Amino acid sequence: MVGVEIDMVVTDSLKALELYQTIFDIETVEVSDFSRGENEVLFTLYDVPFHLLDENPAFHLTAPTPDDPKTLWFNITVPDIEATYDKAINAGCSEVQPVTNLPDHGVANAVFMDSFGYIWMLHQVYEEVSIEERKRLWEEKRAN
Repeated sequence: MVGVEIDMVVTDSLKALELYQTIFDIETVEVSDFSRGENEVLFTLYDVPFHLLDENPAFHLTAPTPDDPKTLWFNITVPDIEATYDKAINAGCSEVQPVTNLPDHGVANAVFMDSFGYIWMLHQVYEEVSIEERKRLWEEKRAN
């Protein structure tokens, strides 16, 4: 068997699951029911497996915090960026960047930090723009 999964340490994996279920259409695979610090959750988001682990210093599992976020973020392409972003903000996530339309690039994006210290970047693709066109736009922007 081969594969890849994204592992995340959070203060409370059961609460994190509740939050992510509020924001995204996820599929829960496994959920443990132990004492806090010993729980784990496995879910998929657009067929990508995520594994949440409770913070537990005895096992060197330390969750990020809003004051000490890690340089990792999740880039999720969604069908309705406004609805998904609103769900995140209404669920108590912090705005990093509001929904921003980039019409020349055919996308909109937004960024939020969840209450567990993780950064999520949302994208909605309106139109496919070639790499050549994106390079041209970047070079044009740099020249000005």
